Amino acid sequence: MNIGFVGLGKMGSAMARNLLRAGQAVSVYNRSREKAEPLKAEGARVADSPADAARDAEAVFTMLPDDRAVGEVVFGDQGIASALENGAAHISSSTISVAFAKKLAQKHSAKGQTYISAPVFGRPEAAEKKQLLVIPGGKPEAVQRFRPLFDAIGRRTFEAGAEPWHANAIKLCGNFMIASMLETFSEAFAALRKAKVDHHQFFEVMSELFGSPVYKNYGGAIANEKFEPAGFELKLGLKDLRQANEFANEVDAIMPFASILRDHFISAIAHGQEKMDWSSIALVSVRNVGLDG
Repeated sequence: MNIGFVGLGKMGSAMARNLLRAGQAVSVYNRSREKAEPLKAEGARVADSPADAARDAEAVFTMLPDDRAVGEVVFGDQGIASALENGAAHISSSTISVAFAKKLAQKHSAKGQTYISAPVFGRPEAAEKKQLLVIPGGKPEAVQRFRPLFDAIGRRTFEAGAEPWHANAIKLCGNFMIASMLETFSEAFAALRKAKVDHHQFFEVMSELFGSPVYKNYGGAIANEKFEPAGFELKLGLKDLRQANEFANEVDAIMPFASILRDHFISAIAHGQEKMDWSSIALVSVRNVGLDG
């Protein structure tokens, strides 16, 4: 297939690279062009604009940090929506709000274009190894049409439902659960350290108890206070928690712990942690018990 890919950060570059490895013809665009050059050496065509990446493409992926960034490349001058052909698809793998996903679906439909939300679970190293979990939401026939693309970037695909926003709701609630795990590790480690109990030993026990790579990877980062370079910046984690709260409000659901997490993330940003990995939320608990980070 002819594929466009817009947004070449750590995640996007890895995903685009795996599409190339799967034999897809990929046109890439990034506002900072130097991020596109390594992919050119691997066979990608470097586009001059989002519209250029979308021209003659059957599908265009976006992997960008937030609603605003996606809106700019889709609806702005030389945006994806201006060049995407009738029936071609915009596949958003960005973590965006449920409300904005609904807007994207409506706007693309009005132009005769297809929209699929396909957020992913996994850090950059998982993206490099094609180990992402891919969560597409959209019309079943459209999701099936592009299933080879999802298989090219991930180890397993879970269809979220016929409405694209269902996938975004799953992603936001999933990130809320990961953030909750970060907080529980943070509080437990801080208490053990205050009591002068070996928190590394505790980490080994918990890794064996839960048998989860998520627990192992994030628990290890917190135990060793290895928060840089960031796999996922803390400021983006705060954005996701706010969007999870917004989604809960839209459906009259109560997520009280999401509000607590949001407050702790705001505290972390007030202490200059916005560009650190979101596992650095642990430093809030460290400060709260009077220890040095």
